[in-house]
Amino acid sequence: MMRTDAIVVPGLYVGYPGVAFGGYVAGVLAERSGAKTVRVDFLGPVPTDVPVRIAETAGGGVELGESERPRAAAHPAELLLDTPAAPSWDEAVAATERFRATPPSGVVDCFGCGLRTADRGLRLHCTQVPDRDLVATAWTPSPAFADPDGLLPTRLVWGALDCPGNWAGRLLGTQRPGAVTAALTGTVLRPVVAGERYMAYAWLRSESGRKHMVGVALTTAEGELCAVSEALWIDPRPAP
Repeated sequence: MMRTDAIVVPGLYVGYPGVAFGGYVAGVLAERSGAKTVRVDFLGPVPTDVPVRIAETAGGGVELGESERPRAAAHPAELLLDTPAAPSWDEAVAATERFRATPPSGVVDCFGCGLRTADRGLRLHCTQVPDRDLVATAWTPSPAFADPDGLLPTRLVWGALDCPGNWAGRLLGTQRPGAVTAALTGTVLRPVVAGERYMAYAWLRSESGRKHMVGVALTTAEGELCAVSEALWIDPRPAP
């Protein structure tokens, strides 16, 4: 029998004001699915601080929201992605420092990439690496988010696979402020330890009108791959 219950996304985990952070939502659905690689399609905004129905569906899928109007849907998937070589740790540190010294336009109070303290956000602060077609950030996940084993929960690892793609679209392509994640396909290859050094980097794969395809990789400070994703970001509709 397939399980149906409800989840509440705490208000800490916001992307845009009043809307749950997409990477966190995707991670929750990926955890519930249990598949190694999962695709999550976002069908509407997920609110914070209120119960939202979550239900298993056929074929290992998971649905968030009412069945007649789901907010997100996940299912097992495959991910074939050519991942560029990682930047050096020093390059990632320099990219992070540039972001924090002069934040790009369009920064919001996002759990993933907002200008928050380390105990309130992931602080994935990406800018372009000179002479490389990618953006990067040096990242040390805070022990404040660790589970009892000192590991970062899978749902927060997925958070690290979301925001860097936004900055790839913004800083390497034509993506506009206010774009949203429409689909995110990811796989976690190894545990992420809170308090240790990692790098997240992203690259632009293609663009067509309002649609922007990006890839994201999470590695150790030495460049060993920990997780990877591809995502479709969609620009807001032009004002009439």
